[in-house]
Amino acid sequence: MARSLGEPQGSMRMLLVISVLSFAPMSAHADVTLNGVFTDQMILQRDMPVPVYGMAEPGEKVTVAFSGREKSVVAEKDGKWSVKLDAMKASTTPAAMTVSGKNKLTLNDILMGDIWICSGQSNMEWVLGACNRPDDLKQADFPLIRLFQMRGTVSSYPRTQVSCIPWSPCTPQAVRDFPAVGYYFGRKVHQETGVPIGLIRSAQGGTAIEPWTPYAGLAMVPELGKDKEMLDKQIRTYLASLQSKVAAYAEDVQNAMSRNAEMPAFLEFPAHPISNNAPQGWNCLYNGYIHPLTRFAIKGVLWYQGESNCSNADTYFHKQRALIGGWRKAWNQGDFPFYFVQLANYGNPTDNPGVDDGGWAKLRMAQLKSLVIPNTGMAVAIELADVGNPGDVHAKNKKDVGERLALWALAKDYGKKNLVYSGPLFKDMEVEGGKIRIAFDSVGSGLTIAAKKGYDPMVKDPQGKLQKFAIAGDDKKWVWADAVIDGKTVVVSSPGVPKPVAVRYAFASNPDGCNLYNNEGLPASPFRTDEW
Repeated sequence: MARSLGEPQGSMRMLLVISVLSFAPMSAHADVTLNGVFTDQMILQRDMPVPVYGMAEPGEKVTVAFSGREKSVVAEKDGKWSVKLDAMKASTTPAAMTVSGKNKLTLNDILMGDIWICSGQSNMEWVLGACNRPDDLKQADFPLIRLFQMRGTVSSYPRTQVSCIPWSPCTPQAVRDFPAVGYYFGRKVHQETGVPIGLIRSAQGGTAIEPWTPYAGLAMVPELGKDKEMLDKQIRTYLASLQSKVAAYAEDVQNAMSRNAEMPAFLEFPAHPISNNAPQGWNCLYNGYIHPLTRFAIKGVLWYQGESNCSNADTYFHKQRALIGGWRKAWNQGDFPFYFVQLANYGNPTDNPGVDDGGWAKLRMAQLKSLVIPNTGMAVAIELADVGNPGDVHAKNKKDVGERLALWALAKDYGKKNLVYSGPLFKDMEVEGGKIRIAFDSVGSGLTIAAKKGYDPMVKDPQGKLQKFAIAGDDKKWVWADAVIDGKTVVVSSPGVPKPVAVRYAFASNPDGCNLYNNEGLPASPFRTDEW
């Protein structure tokens, strides 16, 4: 039988077991406890079975009672216990949960609603108190929106225990240090539907997508085979090193015993390769920030990340497939909604047509392509960078970002029919003589030329001219193009390119001045028709 990756053998296995046991707590779990995600003032996921879980004395009977439902289970040999309460509808009436064994726990003020995970890097971490929106902060009093903050850690193995700031109702004080994107998303969804909303922050600034991706997700994407092969090689090398160190240590112990000498110092293990490359190595943040939540029922995920992957944008699409597929496999809830934010404009504007000047344009293309993944959505943020400070990667306008994510959820998950939830998205192109006609999805009631500044709504410019369209022929030389709206399409041309073959729009780190919108005020996503 083939040995699974990482399985120790023979005496090495025995010594590792002894090492683990030497650090294990000596007393059994005398009291019933709940996992850290269960606290007063929480929200539980509606419309699906509700897992409730924790630790107890092995063999102890544990009973969970909530809202007229009751389930009992006997704790396993390792003390773990878990029940699933029957699915319940949304409820704004606070209820109490009791968990009984040798002791009794009571959690109060629990609502039934929808749980959304807010994850990614610093633009997801960016808190409401740093958005220069004092009125929004002052008015952020929503008792039916509940906030929960993970205190995750880098880990070489998937953790189960949750370290956190417990659940609390949304108040100005509580939300001041909570992700603004998550808040604005939750506020809009709650105000439009009345459904209680639970928001879980699990993000860390300056991180790439790889550490958030579980090992199983990496293994699901053949295009990432070289990455998996490299990681597997690192793990095998680590195991060989362990085996050598354990064997040498065992010999030292045996020698000490035979000579009745002092025992050698306890063996120190080297850092595991998954955590040794933190915070950018594969799996390590998933293990500490996300896996502890995967037994907890959720509605979906909001994801804002990508800045740290602009240097390897060509593989980001496959990595996003691995991330989303891996998380969905871990939760085992099917293809739950996964909505993400396309990168905003960044850096100084360029007059070089059609050229990616920093990897950001290619990263946005990977994000746009990721919409082929089932049940995903993308909020376009291409015009939201702060005016006058293009070098700040942290655009302060998180309101439009969160509310654009909410549009996807309202249309796809909350039954808001006929809602325009996205700006124009490239659909296909057709060459017509010396011109190229571009067709779009999500045109809403029509295309328009417009501009947007800060938090103000977009303003139409009927006399304006479409900007940031580039066109090229077979020579792959890009020139700025003339572009005009024709019904639900845009016709692109240039006198200098008599036989065009490709078009790019807003294809730059900062395509300042891009101005194609739909009438509903949502910007068109940057796009390219080529694969050069």
